[in-house]
Amino acid sequence: MLALRSLAFNICFYALTTVLAVAGLPTLVSGRAVMRLAYLWGRITLWLLQTVAGTRVEFRGLDNIPPGPMLVAAKHQSALETLALCTVLPNFAYILKRELLFIPLIGWYLSRSGMVAIDRSKGARAMSLMNAAAVEAIRQGRRLIIFPEGTRRSVGAPPAYKQGLSHLYTALHVPCLPVALNTGLFWSRNSLVRRSGTAIIEFLPIIPPGLPRQEFQVLVQDRLEAASSALADGARHGLDAAAHPVPDAESTPFRSRR
Repeated sequence: MLALRSLAFNICFYALTTVLAVAGLPTLVSGRAVMRLAYLWGRITLWLLQTVAGTRVEFRGLDNIPPGPMLVAAKHQSALETLALCTVLPNFAYILKRELLFIPLIGWYLSRSGMVAIDRSKGARAMSLMNAAAVEAIRQGRRLIIFPEGTRRSVGAPPAYKQGLSHLYTALHVPCLPVALNTGLFWSRNSLVRRSGTAIIEFLPIIPPGLPRQEFQVLVQDRLEAASSALADGARHGLDAAAHPVPDAESTPFRSRR
């Protein structure tokens, strides 16, 4: 049953994404229209995920989201949080690698909606170019979303935080909103299996601007790792009880500092 529901969802998801990518081409005339399309894509996907695969996404700590521009530091375990955050953070902008802009159709939407692309081929200049684009995004009142570890990581993997987050925090002078989650247990980064249950995305209390860079780096990592580990522990019990345990290849138990 798990395999069949996963297959059915994946067919629906990729069909939906293809249809919206083609039918939504007229929205490329406006960045705001593209953002509305992204919201629609996210909402329909979450509905399909719950209806077809039996996976519900629960958002916690929504009251912790402040108004106005901010830096959003989210754990990254799967594609699920990428689309889910589109539905609860209006006027968002992702920091992403420049290569994604060259994906047919998808790259057009990313470019038109004002995502902040990092050109790693620029070497040392990449950081200053990212800075300039990030400053402009904040000036426009955007919620700038960054994955501090730079790529998707398996649930429980030892933390591998980059310096880009603390660099932006120091440069932008805006609050940072940490986002913990356990989505990788339900939508794996290396598998087409979609496990039923409740995936949780939790917005933690904001970290105000102005902290010393290294103090901020340690604080945000400790908060994210502790909260994400707690969410994963709770979800594992439910998955085990439902006879949907997560293979070791998809989850590496790890305990952060408390």
